[in-house]
Amino acid sequence: MAAAAPAPGERRAAGEEQEEDDDLGYRLFPERRKQPQSFLARSLFTFHNRCQVMLRMTLDTNPHARLLLEAMKQSGCTVFNDRHFSCEDCDSCVGGGFDSATSQIVLCQNNIRHQSQMNRVVTHELIHAFDHCRAHVDWFKNVKHLACSEIRAANLSGDCTLMNEIARFKFGLKQHQQTCVRDRAIRSILAVRKVSKETAEKAVNEVFDACFNDLEPFGRIPHSKSDAKRAFKDFQNRDRYNANL
Repeated sequence: MAAAAPAPGERRAAGEEQEEDDDLGYRLFPERRKQPQSFLARSLFTFHNRCQVMLRMTLDTNPHARLLLEAMKQSGCTVFNDRHFSCEDCDSCVGGGFDSATSQIVLCQNNIRHQSQMNRVVTHELIHAFDHCRAHVDWFKNVKHLACSEIRAANLSGDCTLMNEIARFKFGLKQHQQTCVRDRAIRSILAVRKVSKETAEKAVNEVFDACFNDLEPFGRIPHSKSDAKRAFKDFQNRDRYNANL
């Protein structure tokens, strides 16, 4: 989910559909509004330590994350662990968010409980960060831009694997991926923007085909870790080929 919110206190432009008190997702990430804790204070919290350990494991070993980190580096947006990731307490309904105002990924240390969950959240938010790096995304005023990135994140992060859908008690097989991606994109928009469901659905529908088929930087939908490993290898080979041109 992309928090994609401006700095606290920034006002919306006239004519936007959001209400005046819309915090553009910051209500889900309360620590964004607080002064950062000292290292000593944070080190005393088990959730924070666990989050940092799982994050390091994801960045070092997960092929989805490694491909995205390499792609961002190639695009001129090198990601640094201490600068671009922050483990924080969040609302219980979210696992993470991308704060475009600070170019920082928020990881919800009180909600991420398993390594596989950390892998998916980091990948999902890195896709938002990659979109932020490569394109002029208007996160604040253009809901179709947000919809496009949410579609891509749901499609490429592993959110919609068959096993994850079964765990959500959703068993449909016909166009399973498309149905799941559409549903999760709409849900993410509604979580971070005060717009009607009809507005969210309209935005998703208008950009769905183009954004669903935009598979950068993977080149394919990585349905499994082996798919992601092949995509990472293909990406590395593509870079080597381009470097020799």
